[in-house]
Amino acid sequence: MDIKRRTQIYNNLCSFARKCIYSILSVATLPNHIAFIMDGNRRYSKQHNLVDGEGHKVGYSSLMSMLRYCYELGVKYVTVYAFSIENFKRSPEEVRSLMDLMEEKIEGLIKEESLVNQYGVRVHFAGNLKLLPKPVRLAAERAMKATAKNSKAVLTICIAYTSTDEISHAVEECCEEKRDDVKVSNDGKYEKDVINVVDIERHMYMAVAPDPDIIIRTSGETRLSNFLSWQSGNCLLCSPSVLWPEIGFRHLVQAILEFQYKLYYLNKQKQT
Repeated sequence: MDIKRRTQIYNNLCSFARKCIYSILSVATLPNHIAFIMDGNRRYSKQHNLVDGEGHKVGYSSLMSMLRYCYELGVKYVTVYAFSIENFKRSPEEVRSLMDLMEEKIEGLIKEESLVNQYGVRVHFAGNLKLLPKPVRLAAERAMKATAKNSKAVLTICIAYTSTDEISHAVEECCEEKRDDVKVSNDGKYEKDVINVVDIERHMYMAVAPDPDIIIRTSGETRLSNFLSWQSGNCLLCSPSVLWPEIGFRHLVQAILEFQYKLYYLNKQKQT
């Protein structure tokens, strides 16, 4: 039996095993939205003596695997923290390398045989996109346009993003929108409640998705690092000790089982 045939059999067995596990997980409530902080690509490169940038390429393969598992399971919303505004402070060479890699991978998302088209996924980019180099920004715009009619799931890629920037952007948009609605009373005081929480959330970068049920951050870190701070008040934070390129199917299953175990407590927190 040749290698290709053995690989096909192995993949079929893995697919069957995953379907069996999905059927068990589906007995309880499944998360609607899972977010990932992809931490540890650079450390993976150093540990394995890889050249600069190779860790991120391996990390991209891990991302594609995680997306496939989520969409096979029926998770409708997946969000990934791809590039923080703070990451622009890294060396110009590293930033340029990451931007080139992002442009390449974004272009790959819109190919006909890509995973997002296979599963009917609409791609959305969240963040201060005007900070991106023009080729990357245009590639992101093409990807959003090309997948706009996909409706089975949503992949949000947070790029040039921080929660601080997202909140300030939303407040600025609200102020601009409500500027003509502000009224001053006879005693010279401004009318209260011109802008409310609903207005702010409507202008968030993440308005395309509900609040996350689970945030998974690799490397064992428990910090959000300015990611979804507004939206994550009542979600489960999972911190597997593996680096992002090492994340696997079992880590996703463990996170979902923990979510199902703690769901009563999480729902109770939302009601308080």
